[in-house]
Formats: sequence, structure tokens, C-alpha cells
Amino acid sequence: MVVLVVATTSDPASIGPAAAFLAMPGWSPGPPIAEAMESFTNGNVRLLKHERSIVAEDDLDQRWQEATGESVSEVIFLSKHTAVSKRPALTVHPIGVPHLKEDETPPQGGTPGWAAIPSPRIGPWLRLMQKIAVEQGLVPEFEVTLEATHHGPVTSTPTMFVEIGMCLCTSFFCFLHVNMSAFYKGDPT
Repeated sequence: MVVLVVATTSDPASIGPAAAFLAMPGWSPGPPIAEAMESFTNGNVRLLKHERSIVAEDDLDQRWQEATGESVSEVIFLSKHTAVSKRPALTVHPIGVPHLKEDETPPQGGTPGWAAIPSPRIGPWLRLMQKIAVEQGLVPEFEVTLEATHHGPVTSTPTMFVEIGMCLCTSFFCFLHVNMSAFYKGDPT
């Protein structure tokens, strides 16, 4: 079983952390999954880079399994966070639009009435992000929060979004520490 980490080149808050992730030791090119989509492997982690909107990438977990034969245990999307408040933020959230009725059109992907199984990392990563934000002096300027689910894409496996808002440099540093702990130091999160 593998974990898919998904980034889009059209979003600096997505591709910046992905590029830093790929600069760490152990990565090698992975198999092709689709046109204009690159993959990289490191242990049981597969990082996918593409040019399209993340919320429009339905069934990436199933497409990966069909293309590679590898079962996907979890999908983690890297994305920017935008808020009306303009407050800098580090967020995690499950995905889906369960609040929409069948006849409504989701504004940002997904299927009305549907939600993905939440990743079991959501709670541990939120606590770790809060700890690092405090240690790095980001609080109270940065809000570290669990958001409600509010968009797609559709997946069949446990999924979460990790989002960076506003000051990319500072929040990127925090995000990188979260990922290093989760994937390189044997942290159970």
C-alpha cells in the first residue's frame, strides 16, 4: 500500500512544498500515470505533480492503482488556503460536499451529498502543526485550524487536504517539518 501526495504546478503553496519534499534524499522518478502528470517514489510514498486543478482530479487513487498495480492507502493533497478574512493560516481538512443536495452543482469539485473517508492523520497533523506553529512563533498571527469539508475531488480512500495560506515562506517551513516528521522520522502520524 502506498500514500499519494498530490501537488499542482499552478499553485505555489502546493508545488513549493512538493519541490522541497523532492529535494530530500531517497526520491526517484516513478511510473507515468497520465499525460502531463509526473510521479516520484520514496519508500511507500508516491508524489504526483500535475498542471491541473487539484479539486478536479477525481479518482486519482483508483487511477494510480490501475496504472501501477499499487493499492493506495491514503491521499494527501497540498494546496493553498484562501479565506475572506485574509488571515494567514495552516489548515487540514477532509474532503467532500455532503451538505449539497443531489440537484446542486459543487462549485469546487466533488459529488453532491458525498464525503471521502477522512485521513487518520488529520488529528495528529493538526496537533503537530499547532505545536510547530507555536515553537516557530507563528501564533497568534497564523491560525492553525481544522476546516470543515467543502470541496472535491472524489476519492475512494482516506484523504485530507493540507493547506497553506498567506505568507508562503513561513508556513512552508512549518509544513516541511510536518512532512519530515510524518514520512522521514518514523512518526506514526
